[in-house]
Amino acid sequence: MIILASASPRRSELLRGMGITEFEARPSRREEPYDFSAHVRDAVERIALGKALDVSAGAGEDDIVIGADTLVFLDGAPLGKPADAEDAKRMLRALSGREHRVITGVAVLRGKVRLVSSRVTYVRFRKLTDSEIDWYVSTGEPMDKAGAYGIQGLGAMLVSGIRGDYGNVVGLPVSTLARMLKKAGFNVFQKGENT
Repeated sequence: MIILASASPRRSELLRGMGITEFEARPSRREEPYDFSAHVRDAVERIALGKALDVSAGAGEDDIVIGADTLVFLDGAPLGKPADAEDAKRMLRALSGREHRVITGVAVLRGKVRLVSSRVTYVRFRKLTDSEIDWYVSTGEPMDKAGAYGIQGLGAMLVSGIRGDYGNVVGLPVSTLARMLKKAGFNVFQKGENT
């Protein structure tokens, strides 16, 4: 069985988009602060691994557990999920007209196999007006998303371009994940032949 250590409907949708329709979403209860004393990719990878390890404690030996964590970075500073509407507006004003990095760490665990990786995607926002920011925040969409926007929803209208993996910005770097799953013995390109 494949277990997604996340309650994110966006990550579930990305898995289904990879042709993985039979999986169970079991969100991790692990709360761990980010440690940015090392490289930021290491910090995001460590959180993704922690989520996968938390959920794998209740998984079977042959189950595959996928953990992920996404953060937005602007000028080297992380932008997590906004605390409230004013915080979301502050983030969006900071992102307006600028390029930022989205880093997603992903971990795949199966028995003794432990794989961890991350991807970086660069996203550029167009210059936003205060009224556009107010409108977007009023939709409620930014409130549960790192960086206060969802590129797969209304937030797409804020973006002028991306360099890198689109799925990474949504919450799972699908090309990276496909390679990791293959190393763990689950080849998404050979449906029905996985054990």
